[in-house]
Amino acid sequence: MLAPSAKLYNARARANVRAPSVRAARRHVAARAAVDTPSATSPATSSSSSPSSKRTVVITGASSGLGLNAANSLIKNGWHVVCAVRDFAKMEMKATQMNFPKDSFSVYHCDLASQKSVRAFAEALQVDGVNVDVLICNAALYLPSGRARWHPQFTADGFELSMASNHLGHFKLVHELFPLLKASAEAGRKPRCIILGSVTGNTNTVAGQVPPKANLGDLSGLAEGAPLADKSLFDGAKAYKDSKLCNMLTMRELENRYNDSGIIFSSLYPGCIAETGLFRNHTNVFRFLFPLLQKNLTKGYVSEEEAGERLATIAESEDTAESGQYWAWRGGGDDLVENYNTKDRGTPIKNQPSTDVQDDAKAKKLFEISMDLCNISEFGAPAPVAAAKSKVSTA
Repeated sequence: MLAPSAKLYNARARANVRAPSVRAARRHVAARAAVDTPSATSPATSSSSSPSSKRTVVITGASSGLGLNAANSLIKNGWHVVCAVRDFAKMEMKATQMNFPKDSFSVYHCDLASQKSVRAFAEALQVDGVNVDVLICNAALYLPSGRARWHPQFTADGFELSMASNHLGHFKLVHELFPLLKASAEAGRKPRCIILGSVTGNTNTVAGQVPPKANLGDLSGLAEGAPLADKSLFDGAKAYKDSKLCNMLTMRELENRYNDSGIIFSSLYPGCIAETGLFRNHTNVFRFLFPLLQKNLTKGYVSEEEAGERLATIAESEDTAESGQYWAWRGGGDDLVENYNTKDRGTPIKNQPSTDVQDDAKAKKLFEISMDLCNISEFGAPAPVAAAKSKVSTA
């Protein structure tokens, strides 16, 4: 259970925030009615190429970087992409720039920093009758510089912002969409649940050794509502690394608990995407020098387009259908020797995560604490949605 201090903070934080609704999560329908552009298309307005007749993938953070480029790769391969984003206008613009066919994607609102927004998003998918064959938990927030690095921010639910957005929001999302993934498994569609990892959350790598290192301690800080899981002095860079360690531990525990569900659970490190919006909160000097370092010294540089293709491979290739794996690549990866010597940049390999990521006891404890924080009594069995079979009207 949450500590009294965390409960008190949560109560105060929630008092001034109005919960998002299913209507808010489905604003893409209203946008489609107002603007004759492809980005606001909805399952209700699609025909033969709607999500019900295509394999469907949900991607968080689909409006930029890795998520956008993975969406592009999957759309080219015939998938329907459900774009779970905060900014409809941005998604609209990016979809137009990438020339997404109007029947190849849907746009839904989902703010991972809000547990109620995640619930509203999941409800909207059910109301619209959307099938889910693959869930890609991609979106992430990184606050490594300025005031945000040393002063924690908290969400309306009372969680530190990075942990809320990167881990707890995705944890809640997997829970909410679990029945749809199981339905896909029962239909023989071999569904997948993919949670993005990071080299920075693995202390058995060069990047993982750069201070501050990922360290969850005994997780008491997370359970009690402290800014960091190990109760150390807050550092926004560490908060990100800790949340990515949580992502990889969550994938591991999902595999341990539900390996007979028919769902394939995976994590991956797609390479160093040195020119990405993830670094938008970093210093100008870092954003200038880091790509040069990765391109010319470490050889770990991966473009957003190449990284998107790599993520798409994990989502759909039969070669990556083994559950419980942490995938990486020899070229443009976390091994300096391989970066210099290999010419194969397209074949994923089963990577060896750190001992922390392989700590099953910690994975189980994290899972249980996360269930408590997200108010989940039975994982994968969310509350039913009223009128879940009804379609959204565009009239």
